Amino acid sequence: MNKRILFRWQSIDDSGQLYQGSRFASSAAQIAAELAAEQQLPLKISRGRRYSARHWQWQQKIAFVRQLATLLKAGMPLTGCLQLLGEDHHEPSWQALLLWLQQSISSGEPFSQAMAQWPEVFPPLFPALIHIGELTGELDECCIQLANQQERQQELQQKVKKALRYPLFILAVALLVSVGMLVFVLPEFVAIYRTFNAPLPAFTAAVITLSQSVQQHGLFFITFIIVSGILWRTQRSKSLPWQRYEQRQLLRIPLIAALYQGSLLSQIFTTLAMTQRAGLTLLQSLQAVEKTLSPLLWREAITQLQQHITKGHPLHQALKSHLLFTPLCYQLVKVGEESGSLDTLLERLAIWHEQKTHQLADQLAAALEPLMMMVIGGIVGTLVVAMYLPVFRLGDALG
Repeated sequence: MNKRILFRWQSIDDSGQLYQGSRFASSAAQIAAELAAEQQLPLKISRGRRYSARHWQWQQKIAFVRQLATLLKAGMPLTGCLQLLGEDHHEPSWQALLLWLQQSISSGEPFSQAMAQWPEVFPPLFPALIHIGELTGELDECCIQLANQQERQQELQQKVKKALRYPLFILAVALLVSVGMLVFVLPEFVAIYRTFNAPLPAFTAAVITLSQSVQQHGLFFITFIIVSGILWRTQRSKSLPWQRYEQRQLLRIPLIAALYQGSLLSQIFTTLAMTQRAGLTLLQSLQAVEKTLSPLLWREAITQLQQHITKGHPLHQALKSHLLFTPLCYQLVKVGEESGSLDTLLERLAIWHEQKTHQLADQLAAALEPLMMMVIGGIVGTLVVAMYLPVFRLGDALG
């Protein structure tokens, strides 16, 4: 189920005790049936909004896992932890979710399986590591590792996105300013210049021609951009060859390629290190990594690594011949496999790529800020010069 509806309800039992709360269901009839099964009479059931993956913020997920680890370390049972966290949570959606998880666990369902039924809330790595904690009896430690990993990964992704969005935002502002001056400001100057019947400088005449083209064909250009954006989103979501092509092109753009590759390599080796320390086999670790990746090209690369491992070959051989992985990946993984400390070397790889990506993001932001200011200054300055250049010749025209 991709979207779930949150219902608020009020009920009363045989003794006259009043109850109220929130639950996820597909219809109000389902809520009424669940309350009737609990020997309660529904008094009011009001429908809320639909919840999809975008409504569940990653900060809340990390806070939930970290708080759960703290309560488990304090010796509380899992059901008690979920009940306490649900009652104290300020979001009705999380109250309903944690209540549902508590009821599922109380009925005998493992915590990992209950989480897996909410893929829009918990990514595949969550139930995978929780299952490891259930098998090893170290659920609290797995929760702490999961919270730390998710926090670092989200911070890195946000920093990379910010570094990539900044130049696009600046260019968009420059484009809007230029279009505004061409469409609204320049025509007013043209009307003034025509009253003097004086020849315009070639530079100003060229900018006026551009302004007239924008005014005449602006609607066509806007329609073309919107249609192209819709087609791009459609191809990106449905066409697998297009996804591969787009992700390969990202790896060829200077600076951006290093950010993109470093972010994904950090995520891959962090997950591998966590699962290896938890006791999973290398093949199981790669399967967990594949579930956590969204780019198709990288998921296919992890699948190729799994096939290589299944044939009995070491991991470093597959990394050496793969273009998505750097030579450092091959070298450290080879040392780890030969020395029997693969988990330690994987963690070092994750930390190195994470630090390198942070540095690249800072360098990109620092380098692009003055460059974008120069671009905006050049565009606006060109238009201003084009508008005011004829003013210097008005004296000759008046004479």
